[in-house]
Order: sequence, then structure tokens, then C-alpha cells
Amino acid sequence: MSNSPAQTPQSVGDDRLIVALDVPNALAGLSLAERLGPSVSFYKIGLGMLTGGGLALANELKLEHGKRIFLDMKLFDIGATVERAVRGLAQFDIDFLTVHGDPHVVRAAMEGASGSNMKILAVTILTSLDRADLDECLIQPGDIGDLVITRAARALEAGADGVISSPNEAALIRALPQAAGKLIVTPGVRPLGADSGDQKRIATPHRALTDGADHIVVGRPIVQAADPRAAAQAILQSLP
Repeated sequence: MSNSPAQTPQSVGDDRLIVALDVPNALAGLSLAERLGPSVSFYKIGLGMLTGGGLALANELKLEHGKRIFLDMKLFDIGATVERAVRGLAQFDIDFLTVHGDPHVVRAAMEGASGSNMKILAVTILTSLDRADLDECLIQPGDIGDLVITRAARALEAGADGVISSPNEAALIRALPQAAGKLIVTPGVRPLGADSGDQKRIATPHRALTDGADHIVVGRPIVQAADPRAAAQAILQSLP
């Protein structure tokens, strides 16, 4: 990682697009961010990179490149542990942090984030899951969309700054009274013609935003593209 003096140039990209740095380690993540350049101003760093220098990368992208950072940890534990973990992560000047949407987890995370600018986003139901997966996990019966809406409402009532949901539920969540002034961030976004990968509830970037999302998260269609910058710019040009 760079040892040069900290600089904070202004990013000029449309921060509605969050690029998921789904790469093995921090050096690969920094290399990809440099290839993407000023067209991308917001990055997601997930659990898979945590042991590969993810926090160091978050710090470098924030302090030396002026990027916004979404740390996707999906924290879940007893309240006291969640609160301590979130309080520690808040020291890194992270913009968004995910926790599971159970009310006790959300309340603890909000307490841990108090005094910082970090936004706590609640995970409803992972976009890689469908009804068969929920049945296998012994999750209560019912339409998956209805369960997402209920979990989103409860997380927002518990104080979450926003929620993570598939694009399919974005419009319904945006219509909730509890969602007024809150953030909706949608993974499971794929440009037209892109492979769905392991995502089962997906939509195009344009539809996700018109349905009420504030930010879209795109990974493989950009990360695995022959020209990542061109892929990102094509997505940005498609946004409403």
C-alpha cells in the first residue's frame, strides 16, 4: 500500500453507482480502483477481503483518493458485541456499514455508530436466496417479498439509516412510512445481457433507481470486464 502523504482529490463520479471490489486482496482492489479512475467515486469492500487488507484499502481509498466507502460486513451477534465492533469500525470514517436487520442488532449498531457520520444499513434477506433457500433455513413461510418488507420496516423502526434489498422490493420499501428519508441500497443489479451469477432477485441499474433505490451495487459486470472503466461508464450512462 502507498506510503505517500495523504491527499484527498475530489471524486467526480456519480455516487449512485457503488462498485463492489470483489477481488482477492487490497493490492488488487487498489489496482482496479486506479483503472476505474474518477468515473467511480464509491466502493464496496466485503467480508471476503477482510483478511486481505480490506480495512487498509478502505483507509487508502478514503484518505488518498477521496472515495466513499461501503463496508459490507453484515454483522450479527449479541448486542454488546455488535456495538463494540461498530464503534471500532467507525474510527475508519466509513460511509456505510451493513448489519443484519434484526432489531436488537440494529439498535446496538446505531449506538456504536453514534457520534460518527457512518450510516448503518440493515440487511433484509440476501439477494442470493429464494424461497427454497429460506425453507431450508427454517425461515417462516410466506412470500419472500412480504418477508423483506416486514424485516425492512422493523429494521427502520429500530433506527437503521437505511436497508439493503433486492431491486424487486425497492419500490415497496420506498412506499413504507418508515422509509421516509431513509436509504435504499440494492445489490443484485445487472446490466442488460449480463450473467446473473449467484444472484436470484435481480434488475437493471435503471429499473432499480426508478423503483426507489438511492444506490446500486455492481460487482462482476465491472470487475470481470475486459475494460472495467468502459463497463462502469456504460452503466453510468444508463442511469436515469
